[in-house]
Amino acid sequence: GSIENVEQLVLELTNPATRENALLELSKKRETFPELAPYLWHSFGTISALLQEIVSIYPMLNPPSLTAQASNRVCNALALLQCVASHYETRGLFLKAHVPLFLYPFLNTMSRTRPFEYLRLTSLGVIGALVKVDDTEVINFLLSTEIIPLCLRTMEMGSELSKTVATFIVQKILLDEVGLNYVCATAARFFAVSAVLGSMVQLLTEQPSVRLLKHIIRCYLRLSDNPRARDALKHCLPEQLKDLKFTSCLKDDLVTKRWLAQLLVNVGHSMQTNPQNASQNVAQPNAL
Repeated sequence: GSIENVEQLVLELTNPATRENALLELSKKRETFPELAPYLWHSFGTISALLQEIVSIYPMLNPPSLTAQASNRVCNALALLQCVASHYETRGLFLKAHVPLFLYPFLNTMSRTRPFEYLRLTSLGVIGALVKVDDTEVINFLLSTEIIPLCLRTMEMGSELSKTVATFIVQKILLDEVGLNYVCATAARFFAVSAVLGSMVQLLTEQPSVRLLKHIIRCYLRLSDNPRARDALKHCLPEQLKDLKFTSCLKDDLVTKRWLAQLLVNVGHSMQTNPQNASQNVAQPNAL
């Protein structure tokens, strides 16, 4: 992964004849060459070449005609954009240029074929890289561009992995004070989020997933920090979360078990193995 080799590949991105191979080779080098992001951002014509790759598949989105080859190729371009989104030096520039907006049409797709699923997952990976760094500027940008409805759509219809990444993004937005206030500002926003979280819990009764449940519980716990949302959750928290059989899959995950116990205390419920003890359980939040 010598610098000359990387520089040559970056140059080859701007030539349509050599671009496909350069996309593939550079996406493999992301891990071994940590300074790839500034190279991509500051070299002439590179980012516009990556955006060309993205825009060129818009016609395949509707009606859905995305092939596996086209999906793999654009996902290599997205992998390079993820690297730009992750790097401290280029993240702010990436946001200022509104690059994430180019990915939103991919998150709006409904087709469940593998090429589309892979496209959505890779696009979510770019947004996930942005929110991993706790930065209010990122959250403000995502809220102002209406990312939440797009995440909710994936949380409803994506694969388990896509749902997990989309729920992680919503979780990170909620963990920021600006994000929590935004979601709890109107009943419509709150119920849009809580309804999707609730339907995901219902689906987990048929297809359990510990990693997905973990993010759902964290979202609910964070919502319960807001007084109005906490009152609403007293009525709309899914019954399954109070059912020890349903949550037994968390037995090895002490952090999530603690989150769940705290959530149930916050909304005035307790794990009811024995109804007689319920009132005592609620009275002891410090036992966590």
